[in-house]
Amino acid sequence: MLCELMVDHPDFRRLDEIDGIVIDLRYVGANNFVGRDLYGGLDCRWLHFQAADALAQAVLYLRQHYPAYRLVVLDALRPHRIQEMLWQHLEGTKLRAYIADPARGSIHSFGMAVDVTVLDEAGIELDMGTAFDALVEKSHPKQEAQFLADGSLTRQQFENRQVLRQAMFGAGFRGINSEWWHFNFGDPDVVRQTYLRID
Repeated sequence: MLCELMVDHPDFRRLDEIDGIVIDLRYVGANNFVGRDLYGGLDCRWLHFQAADALAQAVLYLRQHYPAYRLVVLDALRPHRIQEMLWQHLEGTKLRAYIADPARGSIHSFGMAVDVTVLDEAGIELDMGTAFDALVEKSHPKQEAQFLADGSLTRQQFENRQVLRQAMFGAGFRGINSEWWHFNFGDPDVVRQTYLRID
């Protein structure tokens, strides 16, 4: 289904309906690894209702445990055509390992993945050790113990990542090994096989 046609689809929920969330989609504008606006006029402020409901639980967790903090969404629904653009942008580079092959499909394109971080009481992003979309090893949750031991990740940066994970994991999301900001909801194989992909 085309992104432009999904407005009234019962499986999807607008992010604006989630109380207390901040939306700052980074593929609207140039603040992303491609360095340009990819979404243009596309409305990508959506998630599948299951992921949206879980995200609302993550917001509630932060409100209860870290009342000064807010969750900010950096990317949510990503139409398949945009995934293809990201894939093409990294053609011929080792960085393609960070992008789901469009032939397989990104969980973002089903509205079942979200990229998030945390804002402090002043509206400033917590220091996670790297920026969103930093396609470098220091972004890898899998290697955080090593980075903590060698000093390339500070204790505060590590703890900030833990705050984000507590909220997301507690709501049923799962992380991935290569990006601290990315969380899937549901089994990716099941999602790819049975959920509606947005093009």
